[in-house]
Amino acid sequence: MAEAVAELLERAARRGAPLEELRALRLALQAVPPAALRARLSDDHLGALFALLSVNDREQVSTCVSILERLLQALDPLYIIQNLKEELQKGLFHPDDSVKILTISQIGRIVENSDAVREILNSPELLRQIINCIGGEKIAVAKEAIKSLSRIAQTQEGLEALFVSSLLSDLKNVMATNDVVRYRVYELIVEISSVSADSLSYCANSGLISDLIGELTGDDVLVRATCIEMVTSLAHTPHGRQYLAQQGVIDKISNIIIGAESDPFSGFYLPGFVKFFGNLAIVDSPQQICERYPVFMEKVFEMAESHDPTMIGVAVDTLGILGSTVEGKQVLQKTRSRFQNLLNKIGHQAKNAPTELRLRCLDAISSLLYLPPEQQTEDLLTMTESWFTSLSSQPLELFRSISTQPFPDLHCGALRVFTAIANQPWAQKLMLNSPGFVEYIVDRSVEPDKASKDAKYELVKALVNSKTIAEIFGNQYYLRLRAYLREGPYYAKAVSTTAVEGAE
Repeated sequence: MAEAVAELLERAARRGAPLEELRALRLALQAVPPAALRARLSDDHLGALFALLSVNDREQVSTCVSILERLLQALDPLYIIQNLKEELQKGLFHPDDSVKILTISQIGRIVENSDAVREILNSPELLRQIINCIGGEKIAVAKEAIKSLSRIAQTQEGLEALFVSSLLSDLKNVMATNDVVRYRVYELIVEISSVSADSLSYCANSGLISDLIGELTGDDVLVRATCIEMVTSLAHTPHGRQYLAQQGVIDKISNIIIGAESDPFSGFYLPGFVKFFGNLAIVDSPQQICERYPVFMEKVFEMAESHDPTMIGVAVDTLGILGSTVEGKQVLQKTRSRFQNLLNKIGHQAKNAPTELRLRCLDAISSLLYLPPEQQTEDLLTMTESWFTSLSSQPLELFRSISTQPFPDLHCGALRVFTAIANQPWAQKLMLNSPGFVEYIVDRSVEPDKASKDAKYELVKALVNSKTIAEIFGNQYYLRLRAYLREGPYYAKAVSTTAVEGAE
């Protein structure tokens, strides 16, 4: 088979193969291992196949792309950039998107190779063309270009090439294409900035982060909604948060939330601004953020208490994030009855809202109620118990009724709530005293699919691993749970059947 491939490659190199032979070559390549391909490939073969991409025949171009994909994958990235640089440049200019994707994916391989990436850094024209690909109509091409440039910028030389040369002008020029492309460039800048304080410094000096912040705090509500997502990504790193604080961006976002009260269009950007503070609180300090920016907590409560499902969803997500840490739980507990009343509303939504919001409520409840064993002080256990009882007049029955509904997502969401409280003594006593509840836990027949079986197994595991379970549940139930855990999530009891003579 390798000989047949070699012969077909020779024909393509000599005079350009007809379509039938190209199809035969594509088929033959599937059976040849990469090592055998490398041994038979030459620059002439590859040059001839790249030349065949210049014809105005979609089927021929498509066939050649498939062949080149297979051949190039067999070659070392350093070899490709050293011997096919011109072909790569032409490929990025090609009108057919499949050729652009082929080329940009090879550049993606090259930038992952520490030796090969240096060759790209010495090719400003090729870098310029990669930048121009961000402005392409095909999102797949733009994403690969962003990925490649982001990887190039992970070295000092790469940062210098992109931000301390004429390429910065190219980056700014491509931003002028349209709004979509401008946001793609901002996405790239945020990605690069997140790598290190040094990377952020280069991006800040380029003026592009200032442009992004200018748009975030501008008057266009739709632009605000898009930009806040990128600024939230920047806040995920300590150096990013420090930069935003030093530039006064966090204070500006807080002031915009305050001013949203009188803005009839605030619904467009408010969810994103609230999520920003939710993420900030969890990576920083919930107490410090909530004390310094009281408008954040106030707005979350307002949104949760509203009748707008979109706002309720964002507020519930944010409360779940905030309450995922003990410090965040304590911040919420300080609001006393207001949060207790809100929990009652969240419990009501978990039972009666549209499915998507019910799922978000169940996830938030799980997050709020979970306490790691090492943090189970008497005060915190009293707090989670009071929160649980605030959800409904009969909270255990509420989640049990949700868990028996024929909707896998809701079923698993309710099981996750039980798993969240399973290691807390007060919850174990509730489960034991609820008629039929322990039998329900060990009943495998009620779990119809893999996700449900996995969720039930996690619940059993959380119970068995608790130090108080044997004492509270008693030996009989404890041993049944241990057996369930030992047998695994997908265990099925063998059923023996006896054939009876004459039976049909």
